[in-house]
Amino acid sequence: MPRQKRKQSETGIYHVMLRGINRKTIFVADEDNKRFIQVVNRAQKNGNFLLYAYCLMGNHVHLLIKENEKIGKSIKRIAVSFVQWYNKKYDRYGHLFQNRFKSEAVEDDTYLLVVLRYIHQNPVKAGICKLPVEYEWSSYQKYIKWYNGKQVNIDAGFIDDYFVDRESFELFMQKVNNDNCLEYKCKKRLSDQELRERIIKEFEVGGLANVSKTDRDKMIFAIKKETDASIRQLSRVLGIGRGVVARAVKKR
Repeated sequence: MPRQKRKQSETGIYHVMLRGINRKTIFVADEDNKRFIQVVNRAQKNGNFLLYAYCLMGNHVHLLIKENEKIGKSIKRIAVSFVQWYNKKYDRYGHLFQNRFKSEAVEDDTYLLVVLRYIHQNPVKAGICKLPVEYEWSSYQKYIKWYNGKQVNIDAGFIDDYFVDRESFELFMQKVNNDNCLEYKCKKRLSDQELRERIIKEFEVGGLANVSKTDRDKMIFAIKKETDASIRQLSRVLGIGRGVVARAVKKR
C-alpha cells in the first residue's frame, strides 16, 4: 500500500513527532537530551527554520517548526546527526527512530496555540510533573526566560502577537484541556475581511481614528474578547499599532 502524501502547510508551520523504533526509549541519560537539543539548534541554523517549541519525552519528541527548506529535509538533518552520535555512544547499529516521522500542518493562529500548549503539557499529562515549568526537557522554561529578557535558543518572539504578558501566557499554557494534537481539529480563524465585516456589523465601527482613547481601548478589548482574534490581526484590521492593541487588552 503506497504511503499517504504528507500534507503541505500553507503557513509553513508543522507539528512534528519523532518516535523511537518499536516505541523504545530514546533518551536514557540527560546527556542524550542535551545532545538532541544541540542537534536541533545546529539544524535550525543550517536549515534556517524557526523553532517555536519542543518537548523530549522518553520515547518520542515533539517539535513545532516553521520551515524554510522543506520540513522533511530539516527533520532528516536532525535525525541523521543525532543517530550517528547516539549509535557511537551506545555502540549500536541501525535505526533509532521510526522511518517516517508524523506531522500535521498548522494552518491558523488558534491551532498554533493549541499545539504549543499540547507540546508543553505532554509531561504533565504523562504524570511526570504537575506544571509545565517543572519539566527540564521542553521549551516552556525558555519562554519564561524570554519573558524575563534573556536570550534563548528558540524563536519565542512570535508569542507577543497572542499574549500581552507572561501571566496571560502561563494561564493559557496551564489551562486544563483535552487537546489531542496530530488528530485535533479546530474552527477556522476569521480572515481579515471576515473579521472586518464582523466588527462593522456587531460593533458598528469601521475604524477607531476619531474615537477617544478610553472608548477606543474599551472597543479593542470587546472585539478581542468576542472574536478571539490575535493582537497582530487586530492591529492589521483596525489599522493601529500592535502596542496600542496589546496595552488596551492588558488594561482590562
